[in-house]
Amino acid sequence: MKKVIVALLILFAGVQTSFAQTSNSSASAPTKGEQEILDLSRKKWMWMADKNVDSLSNLFDVKAMFVHMGGSWGTDREINVIKSGSIHYKKAEIYSASVKMFGNTAILLNDIDLVAVVGGNEVANPFMVTEVYVKQDGKWKMGSLTFSKLSRPVKLK
Repeated sequence: MKKVIVALLILFAGVQTSFAQTSNSSASAPTKGEQEILDLSRKKWMWMADKNVDSLSNLFDVKAMFVHMGGSWGTDREINVIKSGSIHYKKAEIYSASVKMFGNTAILLNDIDLVAVVGGNEVANPFMVTEVYVKQDGKWKMGSLTFSKLSRPVKLK
């Protein structure tokens, strides 16, 4: 019985230590790779606002997928939507961003308010945006961009 109790105490102490390390690591500064993705994402929002399709074409993988409130499509259509102004991503106000690295894949979550012109009307929506990047030949390429509308109100004034 003593062995069982000692084993449970050791197991409990190990679990406590594990949770403490997890919470400490999540509060730490981003790694070099994570910071690279965070910076790339911020540039992407500026390129989208500026309709800089040349930079976006270099960033988006040819097989990338884009998921919006009104549908989903591939890279060619996303570039054409931006170029034509069908959707003009005017401003993305980023409230939080986090990155998880999995080998040569990075998944970034952005909590944003997006101001866009859609069909000639300016709209603002709160989104959680998921961006997936894959490192190919030493260069990050976007594989997916998904907008998930949040139930919170728009924070942007």
